[in-house]
Amino acid sequence: METARPRVVPFSKMLSLFERAFVWTGGAIFVASLIVTAWLYTLQLGVTEPFHGWTPVIIDALLMTLFAAHHSVFARDAVKNGLARLIPDRLLRSVYVWVASLLLIAVCAGWQRVGGDLYRTAGPLYVCAVAIDLLGVWMIARSVRALSALELAGIRASEPGEPLTFNGVYGFVRHPLYLGWMLIVFVTPHMTGDRLAFALLTTVYLWIAIPWEERALERSHGEAYRRYKQQVRWRVVPGVY
Repeated sequence: METARPRVVPFSKMLSLFERAFVWTGGAIFVASLIVTAWLYTLQLGVTEPFHGWTPVIIDALLMTLFAAHHSVFARDAVKNGLARLIPDRLLRSVYVWVASLLLIAVCAGWQRVGGDLYRTAGPLYVCAVAIDLLGVWMIARSVRALSALELAGIRASEPGEPLTFNGVYGFVRHPLYLGWMLIVFVTPHMTGDRLAFALLTTVYLWIAIPWEERALERSHGEAYRRYKQQVRWRVVPGVY
């Protein structure tokens, strides 16, 4: 009587399963990093404390510099070529997301409290601040929808020659996701010293990162992105930048 042989899974299939687990785990960590950041800004940094001096600001700036360093490191040709020899192209975006997400969680965990209380709105000003915050959330949601949430999370890689998104919020400024972020962190009904420091440091990071991102987009999309830059003049804030 013959017995059934155990099913042997080809190595290629095993690798495919590992890749799917890797990218989806990276996507989960990406979402977790966003939740941790929102928790830090909304709850922790909204609590009023006495001003603790400038040392926490320096430490927080160093933490943000550490987070920002991964942009410049991954942008270097030597690093890209080295990773290309070790990691399949389809996983490069996921590796970037893994590193960025873990660094962001580390930054939030090490964030130092600055203290101080700047203002607290009430009445019509409170309603206006909340409305602007909701506008920022809407801009981020529309930006993510246009870009593909799976691509941002490193789960899906963009296909070569995939067309760029020029309409919707991307017809207003070239980086509406960042504009939405700035509206949320700067126009808050209750501004503490901690929230202001967080808003300033993260915005400086974004403003520095934008030219790197646009150079990468020009390399990927060539003339199409250069035409888009001519059509949509402003990067983030119309009339300013």
